[in-house]
Amino acid sequence: MPRRRVVQKKVIYPDPKFKSTIVSKFITRMMYSGKKAVATRIVYDAFKIIEEKLKKEPLEVFLKALENVKPVVEVKSRRVGGSTYQVPVEIRESRRDALAMRWIIQYARQRSGRAMSDKLAAELMDAYNSTGASFKKKEDTHRMAEANKAFAHYRW
Repeated sequence: MPRRRVVQKKVIYPDPKFKSTIVSKFITRMMYSGKKAVATRIVYDAFKIIEEKLKKEPLEVFLKALENVKPVVEVKSRRVGGSTYQVPVEIRESRRDALAMRWIIQYARQRSGRAMSDKLAAELMDAYNSTGASFKKKEDTHRMAEANKAFAHYRW
């Protein structure tokens, strides 16, 4: 966090196929070593698989999956008088999106399967149906915040 001036938000251009900035952000997060074309192909192939299997609009499935995985609260460590407390805090919208995308990509990469597009499609469909590892991560985060609700007065 700079002290002198407010950081300008980077302009994110929508992706060419779906005209969506969220898909564009997702593609950017999927990318390894600046290989955007590879990441784009993986995401679009995953969308194609979703369309074939669910017979629904892939963008609609993707947005619903993201919505299902977005956490509302998380815990942050806070030192008070020599002891550390896990304090539940609400998350701002941009961080919710970032966490949801990060979790979906992380758990898609951990899945067993052949192609990354297959794994990503499976993780997105699981998230859409409110199952799978990324949805479980959200539930665990919420459960942790609920368990530490007693320390909410240490919020800053």
